[in-house]
Amino acid sequence: MRSTALLMVLAGFAALGVAWWSQDTLGHVPCGLCLWERWPYRILIVLGGLATILPRDTARGVLWLCVPVLLCAFGLSVVHVGVEQGWWASPLPECRAPTFHGGSFAERLASMPRRPAKPCDAATYLVPGVPVSMAMMDGIYALALIPLVRRGLRIRAKFRGRGRKTIQG
Repeated sequence: MRSTALLMVLAGFAALGVAWWSQDTLGHVPCGLCLWERWPYRILIVLGGLATILPRDTARGVLWLCVPVLLCAFGLSVVHVGVEQGWWASPLPECRAPTFHGGSFAERLASMPRRPAKPCDAATYLVPGVPVSMAMMDGIYALALIPLVRRGLRIRAKFRGRGRKTIQG
């Protein structure tokens, strides 16, 4: 079970690492939805870290919480991909272009954000020529991690169940 907990910590750091790498090294500007998509991985790191230090039964419950967190990550990815594809509008107001009402040119310049935000419907692609956006990669990654959590918990439960049968039998 500890290995599954460490895997969740590493998986969370890997997801955040790719996001930060694409932001800092490649110069991709994250949109509002991109920033929201990072939160489940932060939570995954905390849950995995807790599961490594807690007693076995408590750690098991904490690791089960990773499944709904990963489902939330997948859900955020679906929302973001839908916005990228134009299936629906973004639920976040910061994903829309700012509107200016009246005032002088100087007032309009003063009301603009210091750092321009990327629109949520503009997909970011890591691999040129491959039509899989980072938002889509996030959803695929989250779905791929769910069976790993479940398998890690099931293997340990089977192992513990066999040990009890031999002691009692």
